Amino acid sequence: MLKDKLVLTIVSKDFDDLELWYPILRLREAGATVLVAGELANHDYVGKYGLTVKSDLAFDKVEITNFDALLIPGGWAPDYLRRLPKVLDFVKHMNENKKVIGQICHAGWVLASANVLKGVNVTSTPGIKDDLTNAGAIWHDVEAIRDGHIISARRPPDLPKYLPLIIEALKE
Repeated sequence: MLKDKLVLTIVSKDFDDLELWYPILRLREAGATVLVAGELANHDYVGKYGLTVKSDLAFDKVEITNFDALLIPGGWAPDYLRRLPKVLDFVKHMNENKKVIGQICHAGWVLASANVLKGVNVTSTPGIKDDLTNAGAIWHDVEAIRDGHIISARRPPDLPKYLPLIIEALKE
């Protein structure tokens, strides 16, 4: 179904375990190649609840033009990731080229810092609603929402609504 699609997930310590792993597993099941990038390659990053993921690539080795989608898991990692110019460059490139960007829970912070949310319909954990609306987004209290190439979801229980939207966008 998605055998020719290449997806990048970005990670740092304290990512939300389900928000990272559920999309990786679902997209791999659908045939996509999913790579994980962090500040360091081949590094074990630990999630909020103790699950780990080994990064495939370091941010400085990512050739973002090769990817069809960028997924940003929530947790506390987005508050750190949003401070990294390379990460913001990934988001800006994907946005300018209308490639799929997935954000869930606190991941909206990264898009807000990349300044790509003006007029975009999104959702997130309610705790960052003000951050997103102050960045120009139109916030909705729904499980998941797609506005063009930007797909967002509130939190882990909403993953079953989020992933079909991402898969649908990747098929287009």
